[in-house]
Amino acid sequence: MQVEVINTGTELLLGQVVNTHVGYMGERLLGLGLRISRQSTVPDGVVIKGILTEAIDRSRIILVTGGLGPTPDDLSREMTAECLGLKMTEDAAVIDAISRRFSDSAITMRPSNRRQAMVPEGAEVLENDKGTAPGLYLTAGPDDELVHIFLLPGPPRELYPMFEDQVIPRLHAILGNEGANVPVCRNYFFMGLGESELAGRVEESLNAVPGDFEIGYCLKAGGVIVRCISTGDNACVLGGMIRDASPEDFVAEGEAAIEEVAVKSLVHSGESVATAESCTGGLIASRITNVPGASRIFNVGLVTYSNEEKCSLLGVPLSMIEDSGAVSERVAMAMVEGCLERSGSDHCLSVTGIAGPGGGSETKPVGTVWIGLASRGKKAVAFHYRFKAERLYFKERASSVAIDLLRRRIQGYL
Repeated sequence: MQVEVINTGTELLLGQVVNTHVGYMGERLLGLGLRISRQSTVPDGVVIKGILTEAIDRSRIILVTGGLGPTPDDLSREMTAECLGLKMTEDAAVIDAISRRFSDSAITMRPSNRRQAMVPEGAEVLENDKGTAPGLYLTAGPDDELVHIFLLPGPPRELYPMFEDQVIPRLHAILGNEGANVPVCRNYFFMGLGESELAGRVEESLNAVPGDFEIGYCLKAGGVIVRCISTGDNACVLGGMIRDASPEDFVAEGEAAIEEVAVKSLVHSGESVATAESCTGGLIASRITNVPGASRIFNVGLVTYSNEEKCSLLGVPLSMIEDSGAVSERVAMAMVEGCLERSGSDHCLSVTGIAGPGGGSETKPVGTVWIGLASRGKKAVAFHYRFKAERLYFKERASSVAIDLLRRRIQGYL
C-alpha cells in the first residue's frame, strides 16, 4: 500500500525550520509494515491543491502536515476540500474545544481561530490536546481503491501525540490482515572504517544467506549505520552476521551515541576515566557527563589549553613542547600519562591539535590532532589524525574518535 507524505510550510523550504516529520513517521509506519514511497515539501498556499491532486492518483495513504493554523496562509483544509469537491461547515464541537483552550489559558479567542473549526463534508475530526488545530481524516475514491487522507498539524508537539493516538489506530484498521507480516528494521552503528570498506565486509558475510532481506548504509557523524530490514527470526541471524563482519568497529545496535556506549562499558567493568584536553576545549568531558550514570565512572576533566597549564597541571616538560611542539605525539603521551598519574583513574584520554582556521604549518596543517590513551597495567598509546573540517566539526570528530578509542580499550580491542 503506497504511502505519501506532504509537508507544507514555507519555513521548511527557507531552512528556518528543520523538517523532522519524515524520520519520525517513517519509523512508526515501518512498525505497521508500511514504508513511505514519496515525500514532498511545498510552500504554504494554493500549491497544496495541485500536489494533493497528484498524490491521490498514485497513493493509497496520504499524510499532510501543516497548514491547519488560523492565518490566511494556512490553506490545507480549504485546498483539500476544493480538491475533493466538498463543502465546508463550521463544527460546533471544534469551536467549543478551541474556546475552552483559550479560556483555560486566560487568552481571548480571536475571530480568525474560527477558521480552524471549518470541516470538509464527511471528514472525521482528530482531536488535538496540545493545540488549537484539530486534524482531519478523509477518504476519496471508490471502495476498492479508497484513498485515505490525514491532515495533521505541523508543530511536532501537536503532531506526534495525534499520530500516536489517532492516526496509528486508524491505520491498523485500514490495513487489517495486510499488516500482519510486519518487517523488522534494525540499525547497526560502526566507527573506525569507511562506508565502502564496511559494505564490502558486510556483503561478503551475507553473500550466501538465503531469504528476503534488505541492507542499506547511511553515514552518521563519526561512523556508518548499517540498516537491515527483514522478517521473523531471520533478523536475529542477520544481525549477528553484520556485527561479526567487523566486531572491533561495531559500536552498538540502534543509533546510540558513542559516549553512551563508553559510559555503559565503564559502568559494567567498574572502571573510571579522566580527560586532559587542549583543542577540544572540554568537549570529551562534556559528552561523557551528558550520559546518565557518568558520575560513577568520570573523575576529572582538565582543559589545558595553554602550554603553561600543560606543564603545570599535567607535568609536561616545557622543553618537550619547545622541541616537538604542543601538537605532537610526545606531548599527547606526556599529557595522558600525567593525567593518569594525577587523577587516579583507570583510563585517561588526551587530545592536542590544530582546530583552525589558522595556526597550521606545512608539517602540521590545520586539522592535525594527536589523541593519547593510557590505562593502568597497559602501555600508553597515541594516534595521529587529520580532520579536514571547520572548527566545530573538527572538535566533534576529534572527541568522537577519542571516546571510541576508549571504547575499544575497554572492550579489549586495543
